[in-house]
Amino acid sequence: MMTMTRIPTVLSNYQEDDSAEPRACGRNCLGKCCLPVSKLPLYSFKGDANPRNSSAGTDEPPPDFFLNNLLLGQWEDRMSRGLFRYDVTACETNVIPGGCGFIAQLNEGRRLKKRPTEFRIDRVLQPFDPAKFNFTKVGQEEVLFCFGAGKDRKARFLESATVGEENSSNVVAINVSPIEYGHVLLIPRVSDCLPQQIDPNSFLLALRMAVEAGSPYFRLGYNSLGAFATINHLHFQAYFLSMPFPVERASTQRIPVAKGLCQSGVNISRLLNYPVRGLVYEGGNSLRDLSDVVSKSCMCLQDNNIPFNVLISDSGWRIFLFPQCYAEKQALGEVSQELLDTQVNPAVWEISGHMVLKRKKDFEEATEQYALRLLAEVSLSKARFEEVKAYIFDAIELAESVKEKMEPKKKKETLFQSSALATHHHLVEGCLVLQ
Repeated sequence: MMTMTRIPTVLSNYQEDDSAEPRACGRNCLGKCCLPVSKLPLYSFKGDANPRNSSAGTDEPPPDFFLNNLLLGQWEDRMSRGLFRYDVTACETNVIPGGCGFIAQLNEGRRLKKRPTEFRIDRVLQPFDPAKFNFTKVGQEEVLFCFGAGKDRKARFLESATVGEENSSNVVAINVSPIEYGHVLLIPRVSDCLPQQIDPNSFLLALRMAVEAGSPYFRLGYNSLGAFATINHLHFQAYFLSMPFPVERASTQRIPVAKGLCQSGVNISRLLNYPVRGLVYEGGNSLRDLSDVVSKSCMCLQDNNIPFNVLISDSGWRIFLFPQCYAEKQALGEVSQELLDTQVNPAVWEISGHMVLKRKKDFEEATEQYALRLLAEVSLSKARFEEVKAYIFDAIELAESVKEKMEPKKKKETLFQSSALATHHHLVEGCLVLQ
């Protein structure tokens, strides 16, 4: 068994509480003791099969309500209440010089402070352990709202709704150690205590959150166990950054298929000229079609014990899947001490090109070469990636064509052209990556 001592970043103000039991009678936690009888804000999205083509009705919230008024507005409210461990809007951010345009942030507030814990890194699938910190122990003041499908094909928002046994227990809560503005956690069926592993319904819920946000600057990310998830309780992370990630600007090459995917309308591509090998999923006749293909791919990696990270981009319609091996190399002593000294754990945000650095020295001296060296240790070798891709294609019943040749495609600029939502961000206007 491979284990490594890890000091996880604190995601909740209740994470450092030594009590293993939820305190049901006094602090309104998210466990079954408190949540079913609680009242919380509730956002219900409409159940359209293809939300990309839907429009808001006259009695529905306006299109920008979910992101601007609700999520970011409530996030700022929690900031004004002093619930965060530091002011992330004061963190310095620069674009690292070079052709890739990696983004570097100095975030000394995320320096590791919590007592060491044993974190097993050789098992992607592990059972939920109620004795360890989990999100049922979070206080309801850290929750922004509940999030789920409506029953009448209309988006609705209720300022106070009884959660109950049948209502949605999918909650959106703050990350008290934020990486960026608007950093939140989406926790599906929180009181059911699901372990950190992808399932079709939870993944579709994450895509729906991206769709409701409706901004290319709001992304969701997922880290599996073994790929720098630090809490074994199902959750996705998300935040707002008004800059394109380098991976979103990378060239891709569509993988031609001889069979499969014909009915779903989903296209799969491989990343080109990017330091981490990965697959890109786009399109789909419906959001569920896209979700089903990606979630099956993730479940294949889980079942084969392959750590991975997922980036949900383009308002839910473009997904990057990265099998990775950094933690394994780290446990085997194959990562240089120079990289280890930076204390950067390359999870989904770092892999996507947003480098969160915890020491001022590393921030001031950050170079493109450093970022490339770090991400090179994350990536599977070419041979191993092709092997893993074959596992995935077999799981989704897809056969790659050996006859058809697809031309490389450069990501278009239009996705990241001027947006009114960009005014939310504290960075200097016009600071974009990759010319």
